[in-house]
Amino acid sequence: MDEVRSPENLEELTDRIAQLQQTLPKRLRQCADYILQNTHEIAFSTVAEISERANVQPSAVMRFCQVIGFGGYTDMQKLVRQTIQPKMPDYNERIQNLRESGDDSPTAILAEFVEAGRKSLEQLSATVNEASLEQAVETLAQAQLIHVVGMRRAYPVASYLSYAFEKLHIPSVLHGGGGRLTHAEAMREGDALVAITFAPYSPETIALADEAVSRGLPVILMSDSPSLPIKGTSLVPLIVSEIDFGAFRSLSATLSLAISLAVATGARRSR
Repeated sequence: MDEVRSPENLEELTDRIAQLQQTLPKRLRQCADYILQNTHEIAFSTVAEISERANVQPSAVMRFCQVIGFGGYTDMQKLVRQTIQPKMPDYNERIQNLRESGDDSPTAILAEFVEAGRKSLEQLSATVNEASLEQAVETLAQAQLIHVVGMRRAYPVASYLSYAFEKLHIPSVLHGGGGRLTHAEAMREGDALVAITFAPYSPETIALADEAVSRGLPVILMSDSPSLPIKGTSLVPLIVSEIDFGAFRSLSATLSLAISLAVATGARRSR
């Protein structure tokens, strides 16, 4: 029997599942039914989570992946992630593109980033969800300890937010990734987590947020897409997007949202 070629994009994946759906054994058909209806969840869910939602054993999910042509679950997850998160050019490519366009003088670059920042701030002001912002501030005002996490591009925002909390005398702790330690056990009942992550989402940030949600702790998630990488009733989303220049994105709007969150929380706690 020839080896089944793995799907190369989301359309091929869904077509493959639809073709095989009615020929699969009961448990694998349950996997097919669930994944066809919730394909994007694969990007940010574990095998255990998908198996629970599909009401099958994790081994059934793994077998399903193999039947449709993947080596395992992580291969299918990688395909879904790549589809919903188009690859950004690397930094060398971005610089080369600027040179070719003639926009690489310091003055031109500054002017472009100022304009991108202005547009980002105007967009934030017009689109911020006031109910979510109010809920986030009230949640943080009631928290005994605020945990803050943000990796990669989000790290400057997380560290700035933690600095602001410190200066406002608000108990908080900044989580890092040193030694691959998450310090998840430091989260206790009565605490809250502020998680900051942008596509492609940081696995460490998502893991800590998922852990907080599983414990029923409130999570304030600052992200750039309404298609959130985590789910939960204790989740409060704050969506903020940045206008880019040459595929480079500043943090003008995100930092403004962060300091607004800190100052509003400080004001609410002092009542």
